[in-house]
Amino acid sequence: MNRAPSLDRASASPAERYLSASENLLGIVQQQLPNISQAADWFAETILAGRMVHAFGSGHSRILIEELWPRYGSFPGFNPIVELSLTFHNLVVGANGQRQAMFLENVPGLAERILRNFDLSTQDTALVCSSSGCNVVPIEMAEQFKRRGVRVVAVVSQSHSDASATKHAGGLKLADVADLVLDTGAPAGDAMVHVDNLDTPVAPGSTIGGCLLINCMKAEVAARLSAAGQPPKVLSAGCTVGAERAVELFESAYDEHAHRLAKLYESVGPSI
Repeated sequence: MNRAPSLDRASASPAERYLSASENLLGIVQQQLPNISQAADWFAETILAGRMVHAFGSGHSRILIEELWPRYGSFPGFNPIVELSLTFHNLVVGANGQRQAMFLENVPGLAERILRNFDLSTQDTALVCSSSGCNVVPIEMAEQFKRRGVRVVAVVSQSHSDASATKHAGGLKLADVADLVLDTGAPAGDAMVHVDNLDTPVAPGSTIGGCLLINCMKAEVAARLSAAGQPPKVLSAGCTVGAERAVELFESAYDEHAHRLAKLYESVGPSI
């Protein structure tokens, strides 16, 4: 295997230092392969049972949820729970701005209101992503899943979480609630590169490490589904499978997603 040349940090450019730090994240993820395999076992069991893996992330953790599904190389079986009020950063200020999103991320009770929309089953599993693991809504989301008998896999930056103070009234962090914890490997504060004449680092790493974790799990789940005789309908590009096959896969995958999602709504709330 070709390895990158050793880096002389004294003379390395900021871009080179970022790439070197990213290589370190790859090693941290690789050390977690047993836990990744365990998460894949749980997720595959859920999908084979006709149920869904619920995936939640607030703030920029939304990126990891969208990496999971739907995009090229992904498949049905995942329920992306992405609240615009917690994740819509584009306007930055003004109506729907970032200040409001950061405030709402720490409002107690919001997680319960979100999950009130779904009829959950103990056959379900959940993935909750939060770099700090210290904001209220992701922690309460994990708590709400656990109260309903749903196993929870958390994706956090362990270093960042350890260095941060939780905003949860009970003093819990996401890692305290989850059944299984995966570490993106990103440092405290997330940013990985120091540059001259700037007292704060730049260029975060949690998305790199998080997407590595997400796609490792995705590949492992696909292998388990295929081995069980239920190969997934993978969203695929026309340049690889042909235009007609690509359309067929997209339509069938979206239909399967709709059918799985329908089960989450059919028995919501008390019987009428």
